[in-house]
Amino acid sequence: MSEPSFEQMLNESFKTIHTGEVVKGTVLDVKEDQIILNIGYKSDGIITRSEYTNNNSLDLRTVVNVGDEMEAKVMKVNDGDGQVVLSYRRLAADRGNKRLEEAYNNHEVLKAKVVQVLNGGLSVMVDEARVFIPASLVSDTYERDLTKYADQEIEFVITEFNPRRRRIIGDRKQLMLAKKAEMQKELFERIKPGDVVEGVVKNVTDFGAFIDLGGADGLLHISEMSWGRIENPKKLFKSGQKVTVLIKDIQGTKIALSLKFPDQNPWLHAAEKYAPGTVVTGRVARMTDFGAFVELEPGVDALLHVSQIARRHVDKPSDVLKVGQEIEAEIVDFNGAERKISLSMKALEQAPQNQDEETVYSDPEERSEQ
Repeated sequence: MSEPSFEQMLNESFKTIHTGEVVKGTVLDVKEDQIILNIGYKSDGIITRSEYTNNNSLDLRTVVNVGDEMEAKVMKVNDGDGQVVLSYRRLAADRGNKRLEEAYNNHEVLKAKVVQVLNGGLSVMVDEARVFIPASLVSDTYERDLTKYADQEIEFVITEFNPRRRRIIGDRKQLMLAKKAEMQKELFERIKPGDVVEGVVKNVTDFGAFIDLGGADGLLHISEMSWGRIENPKKLFKSGQKVTVLIKDIQGTKIALSLKFPDQNPWLHAAEKYAPGTVVTGRVARMTDFGAFVELEPGVDALLHVSQIARRHVDKPSDVLKVGQEIEAEIVDFNGAERKISLSMKALEQAPQNQDEETVYSDPEERSEQ
């Protein structure tokens, strides 16, 4: 029997490798787009940039150094030039898939960075394994623009795992709903009507504003925004604005809010400020055929009857007054129980000399009627 040749003995001194096997080696050289690895085989292993990362612009010299030890997956034992083709990225993806499978089976909450914003959702990476989160599962509310999630770390759970079909689905929505339910429970356990709480304006409509109380939204109706009248809530509130509100009522999960704090009720001291005989200044708020309602302060209106506008005859208030006009009048009646105040501008007018008030006429027709 002939003795083995030197070449045969040299080849036998190296280990054998197979496609799909995971090998460990030492970095011999690093170029911008290639890593050369000594894997204890007769040929060195090569990891190209595309087999290291999905980032096509990454300079490998910034992440790998000569002498580093690393593992890789054998893709080809011989690339035709005698070199072994290795992949670091696919090994990481395999391990990522295993990690995702464990998370799927254990209902584990994962946290990963959003690497791509797509038309239909978000793409995140877990150890080089890609997870798709559909737009409908990104949030508990509809979001038209998902670009704000770019490069953000988000939490999610795996709800579907099928790596063979490349279908690994993540869900962030259910985590948000669960957290909101927990916060809602805690909120309703600690609040009651009469409490003063802080919140953030979530949305403003023509009829009111929805306030996020941290677990549930409350409605601040336009009629509860002030003791006075509010014409347009959107001029008073903006989304994201912090407000301190009063819990007016709770019915199930519906919370009614108010900014009409009892200690700020303008009628508390109205009897002192608006006693009969007091001369006041107010603003015409609205008019009817029988008179004008004058705002003395937010929440306190008084009636100026058409007969009390002037000594002369006035057909209707709009012939003399305008909405928004500031007037001076005398309080002629105050009824705190019914929150009614009557005014008179006529009382401040001086009667013409040598004529009794009852015989002063504005036109001949009035005289003939008498």
